[in-house]
Amino acid sequence: MREGYEGTGPGAITPDGCAVELYSRLPVGDEPDVIAAAVPEGASILELGSGVGRMTHALLERGFTVTAVDESAPMLEHVRGARTICGPIEELDLDETFDVVLLASFLVHTGDTEVRRGLLSTCARHVAPGGCVLIQREGEDYHENVPRERKDPSGFTVRIASSEPVGDGVNSVRAEYEFPDAVWTQTFRARPLTKEQFEEALREAGLKVDRYLTEDRIWVRVVPAV
Repeated sequence: MREGYEGTGPGAITPDGCAVELYSRLPVGDEPDVIAAAVPEGASILELGSGVGRMTHALLERGFTVTAVDESAPMLEHVRGARTICGPIEELDLDETFDVVLLASFLVHTGDTEVRRGLLSTCARHVAPGGCVLIQREGEDYHENVPRERKDPSGFTVRIASSEPVGDGVNSVRAEYEFPDAVWTQTFRARPLTKEQFEEALREAGLKVDRYLTEDRIWVRVVPAV
């Protein structure tokens, strides 16, 4: 387990505290629609941090070709219909490029600055000329109004139980997922980034914002800076 990361509940737990069975139960939201509206039909997508394939499968259904990358082999065992690659995202070097590189799940907010630089370098290294990188950011009030909870229509409750500073601009976040038959928790480290800090991190990687795709600026279309 990575320092500062922990997961509890039934089944396998990944090094960053994610429970495989939990993520296999979670429904996909409107993310595939946001992605599909921002990229060409039939585009090739490199999905970084695919997990069990919640978005992978939805994107395949929309006619995209997906290469799914995750450091967890148990997560990737759930992916169907896509090429899969198991390994750390920040070290990935496939010597090929894609129409779209997808960095979702708030991965850009990793507490480790060097890992974040590696993630964004991976994005820049794998995006084809004329292509784009799609990044999912935390909401700008993600670490506020805690604790808070949301009851999902499918029958479970997700709760952000705490978000506490642990130094160097990093917070320790505890999330809880309560189902009728099981409960999972995940504790992880997250670095809040203002819009300006996010855009500076992109510049360091040779990337820039093309446009924000959603009014809350959570989804961003990014392109090479030159």
